[in-house]
Amino acid sequence: QVQLVESGGGLVQAGGSLRLSCAASGRTFSSLAMGWFRQAPGKEREFVATVSWSGIITFYADSVKGRFTISRDNAKNTVYLQMNALKPEDTAVYYCAAVSSRGGSAKTHLNEYDYWGQGTQVTVSS
Repeated sequence: QVQLVESGGGLVQAGGSLRLSCAASGRTFSSLAMGWFRQAPGKEREFVATVSWSGIITFYADSVKGRFTISRDNAKNTVYLQMNALKPEDTAVYYCAAVSSRGGSAKTHLNEYDYWGQGTQVTVSS
């Protein structure tokens, strides 16, 4: 089992920045591929970003490319999502996800992940 706890959400004005963190426990963190997803009210949960177990491979949704950066610190068992130039349409609950994987492919689909955090709210005001 893997436990994931997100933090760092909040209210920010458009154009501002936030950094989300996701602390993992329960399994060797370096064996996990990690992802961030988000869900806005009335919408389906959607992919945001993913990072491979090594941190070398990253992949982003087109809607956040160039504004968001995913990274991980395997020594701290933590994955981050740095969000810059935030827009009102980024408002959502952001979820951290994990799957045991030492492969090199980017995991962009919800059903590829086995473990989920409880989510953290991000609200961007215009």
